[in-house]
Amino acid sequence: MCDPSVVTASSTAPEAGPTAPETETEAADVRRFAERLGVPGLIDVHTHFMPERVLNKVWAYFDGVDWAITYRHEEERRVALLREFGVRAFTSMLYPHKAGMAQWLNGWSRDFARRTPDCLHTATFFPEPGVETYVREAVESGARVFKSHIQVGAYDPNDALIDGVWGLLAEAGVPIVIHCGSGPYPGKHTGPEPIGKLLARHPRLRLVVAHMGMPEYAEFFTLAERYEEVRLDTTMAFTDFSERLMPFPRAEAGRLADLGDRVLLGSDFPNIPYAYVHQLESLERLGLGDDWMRGVVYGNAAGLFGLE
Repeated sequence: MCDPSVVTASSTAPEAGPTAPETETEAADVRRFAERLGVPGLIDVHTHFMPERVLNKVWAYFDGVDWAITYRHEEERRVALLREFGVRAFTSMLYPHKAGMAQWLNGWSRDFARRTPDCLHTATFFPEPGVETYVREAVESGARVFKSHIQVGAYDPNDALIDGVWGLLAEAGVPIVIHCGSGPYPGKHTGPEPIGKLLARHPRLRLVVAHMGMPEYAEFFTLAERYEEVRLDTTMAFTDFSERLMPFPRAEAGRLADLGDRVLLGSDFPNIPYAYVHQLESLERLGLGDDWMRGVVYGNAAGLFGLE
């Protein structure tokens, strides 16, 4: 989650933040979840790796809103931490806020995936002339997941410029992690209505609704129930931090349980104001059972991305 004005192509590095709790004890606590559930590890579909100058701008924004970045480290250390946590596969969620950025970001993420084999090759796009061409190139070069940020990009998902992109991605079966809920603040095109219109035209789109669609949880659950390829990621949902701001309606717990095969683990690492293990603890305290947890932290994403 970040303000669209901060994601630019130049920055200076912010000062170091608070010390992260990435001790051997924390890594052991995270790995213990997978071991107890009997899965090979975790698959996290919502982690952020970006060009350094872009990420520094994002971090500078969070500094301005008193949001502690728990894992403010150099790229190599951040990758190592995920591996120490037992994360078997992760993503490099990145996104443009204006025309002319997406193709450059895609080049960076392609190279990052090549040097980081446990990262699912991630790509992005923006409504602009030529978008279908570079999205097709990304798919043909092996992109396995896309990121669409309706809030930061401030674009209508039904913009005619990207209708062909949605069709292309639906045909290719490539998942798109899409930030389309109105949290942490609403945008002109956020909320379930634009996504409902999009899915009515492209019902086979493999949309992964970021942050469980918070705060419109129930409405995005309805879309997931209506369209079998729609999924949701857990990013920051159910944590103490989000519960104070956008609490999950407990009346929807039964629907969440029924959608268990469509829920994927996401964390927002490294840009989270708490320890990584807290996301897992927050999921477990929902009390939806070990089978549900096994699917969320590993099985559902393994099936979606062919990692089993």
